[in-house]
Amino acid sequence: MSETGFCPELSADVREVRDWVHEFAATVVRPAGAEWDEREETPWPVIQEAAKIGLYSLDFFAQQWFEPSGLGLIVAFEELFWGDAGIGLSIVGTGLAAAALSASGTSEQMGEWLPQMFGTPDDIKLGAFCASEPDAGSDVGAIRTRAVYDEASGDWILNGVKTWATNGGIANVHVVVASVDPSLGTRGQATFVVPPGTPGLSMGQKFKKHGIRASHTAEVVLDNVRLPGSCLLGGKEKLDARLARVREGGRSGEQAALRTFETTRPSVAAMAVGIARAGFEYARDYAREREQFGRKIGENQAIAFLLADMATRVDVARLMTWRAAWMARNGRSFNQAEGSMCKLVAGETAVWVTEQAIQILGGAGYTREHPVERFHRDAKIYTIFEGTSEIQRLIIGRAVTGLPVR
Repeated sequence: MSETGFCPELSADVREVRDWVHEFAATVVRPAGAEWDEREETPWPVIQEAAKIGLYSLDFFAQQWFEPSGLGLIVAFEELFWGDAGIGLSIVGTGLAAAALSASGTSEQMGEWLPQMFGTPDDIKLGAFCASEPDAGSDVGAIRTRAVYDEASGDWILNGVKTWATNGGIANVHVVVASVDPSLGTRGQATFVVPPGTPGLSMGQKFKKHGIRASHTAEVVLDNVRLPGSCLLGGKEKLDARLARVREGGRSGEQAALRTFETTRPSVAAMAVGIARAGFEYARDYAREREQFGRKIGENQAIAFLLADMATRVDVARLMTWRAAWMARNGRSFNQAEGSMCKLVAGETAVWVTEQAIQILGGAGYTREHPVERFHRDAKIYTIFEGTSEIQRLIIGRAVTGLPVR
């Protein structure tokens, strides 16, 4: 895949990673999916197995992030989430915090904190990205968590409540978006690293969820959390210069939380593609074996045509996701909101395909004897988190019309 144009052909290296991750997903992740879905607990043993083979590691994430075609992580995520989305998110959830740190941090900050987000196979660590709040989900401009600078000590003091945080409260390193000047909205926000064991950070409510139950989601409470100046990503000098430009009516660049979400949208779309593919393949295999009225149900046009549509939509979602990932890696601007397009299509495809998988299995599909009901529950979050389908349409609508759509 060259820089001159998009070509949907995987390199030998990416195919090797794909097959390696698929083997782990098929032999370790999928067999454990139902158990950890029922337990609604972080699957530490599975994460440790992933760490032992090098899948849960900073090296793996970094190598695949910088893979030349941009498809390294994308392909790996599809395979992992084909195995199970809840366990998959437990394994890759730290990546969102790592992406936020990489988007705004200095090389020194990345060198210090990225390794502490992953740990080692014998001492696993986690990272958590904390942006959403009870009154600020899609509207990141409504963030109320405050960061106040203490001139005397050079520290920052954070107060507020974050919600919907993957690994929130159990992570070793939290990356927190806070407002330093509420009057400036999103342009007055900054991102901070909260080191392990920092006083004042605690876990609030842990959420019991419809799907992705093996992934820990909770509130994070910040009560007079005092951080040294070195924990402000990018540093105070850069922040002060940006705020000064904004106050003078200039541009501030992209806001940190929005930049993180835009960077990770193709990766999130790839997760949804993996779930959709899992649902399609399970329903296809069932239709090949299940007999009714003296023949395989897949011989009926009603079923065969439905499987045809399912396969087609999965391929469409994958190709759009690969295109966006390639564009991001090669510095191509998302002029038509291609990042949002792939997230929108992949998320809605995952919900639709897994619902049809249940339909093909009939009553059996509605029970926990088969995994398609879990696939469907897991899929739904992909039309909600990292930007709802409505928000994606808003972004796309603004891009294609050039108008301030609201």
